[in-house]
Amino acid sequence: MALDPRLLEILACPEDKGPLLYFQDEDSLYNPRLKRRYAIRDDIPIMLIDEAETVSDDEDARLTKKAEADGIKPTFDESKSA
Repeated sequence: MALDPRLLEILACPEDKGPLLYFQDEDSLYNPRLKRRYAIRDDIPIMLIDEAETVSDDEDARLTKKAEADGIKPTFDESKSA
């Protein structure tokens, strides 16, 4: 099941407060600025900094390329939140 679009509009990284990339097929939210991935378990985003996974440079490149190829957009537009 996909996360509610209204939830995605407000989800932000708990550390830098920036937008995330939602990878529905991988059950994760990703912060490319910090190279941090947050798991989604039972349709609940686990947004705890201590639970986040810091990914390698190779994994960051894979996720970034996948987001571009699949048209995955950030959870919100930072320019509109300022």
